[in-house]
Amino acid sequence: MHFSKEAFGDDFVWGVSTAAYQIEGAHLHDGKAPSIWDIFVQKKNKIFQNHKGDIACDFYNRYIDDLELMHRLNIRNYRFSIAWSRIIPNGVGEINQAGVDFYNRLIDLSLSLGITPWVTLYHWDLPHALELKGGWLNRDVKEWFADYVAVCVQLFADRVKHWMVLNEPTVFTAAGYFFGVHAPGKKGLDNFLAAAHHAALAQAHGGRVIKSWQADSVVGSTFSCSHVEQFSSRPKDIFAAKKADALLNRLFIEPLLGLGYPTAEIKVLNRIEKYMRQNDLADLKFDMDFIGLQNYTREIIRYAMFVPFLQAKIVSAKERKVEMTAMNWEVYPESIYHILKKFAAYENMPPLIITENGAAFPDLKEDDRVHDPKRLQYLQDAIGQVLRAKQEGVPVKGYFVWTFLDNFEWAEGYYPRFGLVHVDFENQERTVKSSGEWYANFLKA
Repeated sequence: MHFSKEAFGDDFVWGVSTAAYQIEGAHLHDGKAPSIWDIFVQKKNKIFQNHKGDIACDFYNRYIDDLELMHRLNIRNYRFSIAWSRIIPNGVGEINQAGVDFYNRLIDLSLSLGITPWVTLYHWDLPHALELKGGWLNRDVKEWFADYVAVCVQLFADRVKHWMVLNEPTVFTAAGYFFGVHAPGKKGLDNFLAAAHHAALAQAHGGRVIKSWQADSVVGSTFSCSHVEQFSSRPKDIFAAKKADALLNRLFIEPLLGLGYPTAEIKVLNRIEKYMRQNDLADLKFDMDFIGLQNYTREIIRYAMFVPFLQAKIVSAKERKVEMTAMNWEVYPESIYHILKKFAAYENMPPLIITENGAAFPDLKEDDRVHDPKRLQYLQDAIGQVLRAKQEGVPVKGYFVWTFLDNFEWAEGYYPRFGLVHVDFENQERTVKSSGEWYANFLKA
């Protein structure tokens, strides 16, 4: 590694990211009601080895020790999400004071340790009570979400300035409403298009709600992004890659920028019109203060005649015999550079922040140490690529590692470990990995 933290400038933001369902546990404690993930994990064979997030990292009970550890590792920015059903158990209506108290304690302790809270308002855990009313398929979700956002801002805006509206809408709508592999487990094109449009409306509406209550807030939203390349120079592969790129990288950012949906590349997206009403096109647009980008790998795409709607498929890392992470993703840190360049090329793009980046590898604990050279190398290489983009004029203002603690990794359960800190899920013991020690030293410099 040939660079230091100083190369990024004094105002560059460094941190770590987590999500409520993945770490908190205490899934029905102190008045919290079930979310769609609490229900989904009870279904057989949906999650690796039928793992559940009921306890996860027990962060709800261990947040004091965990935040003190974060402080010792020189981490001064913490991105976490609020569990909607911990604050408003039924999704709308009565507020659960015990849930509010937890986040008050979390925010207050963070600030007392010199750690700035960055709050994600929706990280996939819709209250189950709202799913029973249709969830993201019900257009009313835009107003349910707006009410929840208003509650959070009124409760916490005296101490929280940095907000993220949605986490990776492409993933939670596609995995949850098209493929059915994430909560709530629905499938089909119509489900996906309805959920995607309502999420896109909620994304902009949520931003407006925050600004209406807190004019000096710093508001963004986060997007999953993968650098896309075609498998060959055949025209069909090139066109397939363009379609995959439109779906993976453009579906939510372009409506937010006022460009509408990328229907030219994906004709089937025209069907979203049946969920649109007058003024929706204008309502999809909102000027964010920053855009959060979340990148882990690249995807190689080839033409596939029998894949419905897209006629495109991913050529897996395994098939290509390249180095892979525990998620079977290609190890390709340069992807983050290409993604930063791609998003910076849009007109009127606000500053960019890498709100998630990291790698999962099988970690072995030996003699109370966790040596993880592959993750360490990945983080160094990826941060180097962020610097490369910054030096070429990309307005990138921050970098958050995914993630602080090994956690419940959705459908993959506890198998993939992304953390800078190893968690023994039998006894909840924390061990800082060598990557975590490196990051602490890098931040201290």
